[in-house]
Amino acid sequence: MKTDIEIAQAAKIKPISEIAANAGIRDFSPYGNHKAKITYDYKTGKNGKVILVTAISPTPAGEGKTTTTIGLGDALKRLGKNAVICVREPSLGPVFGMKGGATGGGYAQVVPMEDINLHFTGDLHAITSAHNLLAAMLDNHIQQGNALNIDPRQITYKRAMDMNDRQLRNIATGFGGRLNGTPREDGFDITAASEVMAVFCLSTDIASLKKNLSNIVVAYRYDGTPVTAGDLQAHGAMAALLKEAFNPNLVQTLEGTPAIIHGGPFANIAHGCNTVAATSLSMQLGDIVVTEAGFGADLGAEKFINIKCRRMGISPSAVVLVATVRALKYHGDNKLENGIPNLKRHIENMQSFGLPCVVAINSFPTDTPEEIELIRKTVSDLGVECALSEVFAKGGVGGESLAKAVLTAMEKPSTLKFSYELNQPIKEKISAIAKSIYRADDVSFSAEATNQIRKLEKLGYSDFPVCMAKTQYSFSDNPKKLGAPSGFSITIRGVRLSAGAGFVVALSGDIMTMPGLPKTPAAVNIDITDDGVISGVF
Repeated sequence: MKTDIEIAQAAKIKPISEIAANAGIRDFSPYGNHKAKITYDYKTGKNGKVILVTAISPTPAGEGKTTTTIGLGDALKRLGKNAVICVREPSLGPVFGMKGGATGGGYAQVVPMEDINLHFTGDLHAITSAHNLLAAMLDNHIQQGNALNIDPRQITYKRAMDMNDRQLRNIATGFGGRLNGTPREDGFDITAASEVMAVFCLSTDIASLKKNLSNIVVAYRYDGTPVTAGDLQAHGAMAALLKEAFNPNLVQTLEGTPAIIHGGPFANIAHGCNTVAATSLSMQLGDIVVTEAGFGADLGAEKFINIKCRRMGISPSAVVLVATVRALKYHGDNKLENGIPNLKRHIENMQSFGLPCVVAINSFPTDTPEEIELIRKTVSDLGVECALSEVFAKGGVGGESLAKAVLTAMEKPSTLKFSYELNQPIKEKISAIAKSIYRADDVSFSAEATNQIRKLEKLGYSDFPVCMAKTQYSFSDNPKKLGAPSGFSITIRGVRLSAGAGFVVALSGDIMTMPGLPKTPAAVNIDITDDGVISGVF
């Protein structure tokens, strides 16, 4: 079988103007022949229904969540539905690292895949630049007299870059004498974990983007009061850098279904959802919007519901839970039946949110009929729809059974329930997620985390939702506890304030906001020929 990039390069891609016209989009700016920026204030009066695609706890390779999202959108279109696909932008970290890109796979891809996986329309570069402008203005303010009385020991804002580079997690800067700045500890986060990324994804328009940027807390004064981007008068220039990036991107699938791609936070260290702007726009354009949330349902789906749905005031009409035989064996010590409890727990979690659930078995050639039947029986016993998804090998036609199951689930009554109330104390909100979603027996807080929480509540940030930073491989904070572990405690080692984004980040285990490259990075296999043909991207 051809590789993903060979399939994408062989496709006959329609002009982006044709895709826009078919979707009813009038106001857009082409980026070449096959990409475009859509003016965000575009309105149609429609309010399409949202389908959320999530997954069981993944293997390091991922379980085909984006592939399923794209294939499901194509399948719904084949069934005569006005469907729009809405997904996140890839980060260069995974593209050159281990997991690869985020454009789907096989015959369920968005194209042009090389462009999307590499620089695309420059959104992540703009976010990185806006982030680092604020960092530079913060240090410059201290250098130029420190009128805000900032305590250099209480700077909480790191720099950012869109690349996996563990060497930059913790650094020291400002050496070389007074003219070269104030010596202090510093570090980098990957752009996907940047608070500017979160603000970008959760703002509704340019006015709210500018306001939210101004609320980013970068440091504390000697008297303990917070210093914001607004105090540094940086938010206007930051918003100006993000003006074009804030318009959602339009591309297409291999079958010509419109796809809106915008924003790219990870779900294990950030909130894991594409932009509010893209989702809102997609709901205006399509009767059904197929979107995704990062990693397993304990991370991406939980944050999609408790943070994004709460912010937007929306509720998914159904949830698709992607499962693979490979992942269930991974969680069951190479025995499918031992991994089934992981699937059951994710189903129960989605049901606890009050949402209809459909299990999509992402098909692999190595799967046996007996293995598929065991998953079907498990799902049936829980009263949940189940369908085999063959979109990787067959495209939209391979997702028609899944699409029909989703349409059936969408007709079921649902009432969205959150995991916690915003007026609960921060520790109670963290504990609610850990105990109800992860099934932890207890939650312990380091002395540092307790002090940080106490400080944030004193400063008036207690009503924020919580964004958990946790390993994607386990319900626990230990990536080696696979399956559906019990009898464990979650340890919160630190808490970060994201005042601009409007949430508090709880750090657990050894999760890092700046990943590292693997022993053999994907970058070693990426190349370009003399005539400009790229290979090795997946």
